[in-house]
Amino acid sequence: MYISPKQWEDFDQQGYVRLGQIATNKQLADMQQRIDDIMLGVAPIDYEQIMMQLDREPGTNQPGPQSHGHKGATLLYRKIQKLEYDPIFLNYMINPVFEEICRRTYGDNAPISCFRAMFMNKPAQEGTYLVWHQDRWSNLDRDPQITIYTALDPASIENGCVHIIPRSHRQLVNPSHGSGFLTEAHIEEIVSQADPLPLELAAGEVVLLHNWTLHSSGINQTQTPRRAFSICYMHGDTKTQSGGVYPRIFGEGALTVEQFKTS
Repeated sequence: MYISPKQWEDFDQQGYVRLGQIATNKQLADMQQRIDDIMLGVAPIDYEQIMMQLDREPGTNQPGPQSHGHKGATLLYRKIQKLEYDPIFLNYMINPVFEEICRRTYGDNAPISCFRAMFMNKPAQEGTYLVWHQDRWSNLDRDPQITIYTALDPASIENGCVHIIPRSHRQLVNPSHGSGFLTEAHIEEIVSQADPLPLELAAGEVVLLHNWTLHSSGINQTQTPRRAFSICYMHGDTKTQSGGVYPRIFGEGALTVEQFKTS
């Protein structure tokens, strides 16, 4: 076992647990370089397979649309999704530690798919405030339960690290919202009475989060970016209202790194 019984006990009670660094130093450096190459448009990938969102749409003070394709050579992206189609990120996603976590969560023989493999960025002196919410989506017939969050850079209060409310994973707060976002009334009632915990992390450090753990993040007030990679694994039999299909990560038919390597 990679995860100790005590760590699982903490996760079950608190809705999160720190796992230390899982990637090798080389893997971490490769992911750091790769995400910059993707943003700058020089990575050898199919850009039409991934979704990209600028932190600020030109001419506005708001995030741009999240859609397929490259949107200009800049390091000022907010989100990049579908990174399971990049061999460097996929190689990290199939780590046996993560497979163990999925098996414990969904069952030894369950197929495991990826709901999203997502880069999140708080550019220097920028970043978008993320309102308090739980990670759940009403268009799925069952809720994904776990997210693996990896800091690609050191995360601090000053650069907009994620804040969580431990033990908040035991029930849905606002199930009527399609993406689990809280209302102002919920924030006043729950968050203002809680003691949010800042997840200050070293580069490479991993946190396992229950998807219902309430979380939020602020803006980056420093001169350097705060980058992270987030993977949400779900049961492979999960169905969507629209009939969407999600890539298999563990089990029969799983994606392989070799599929996406280029000569």
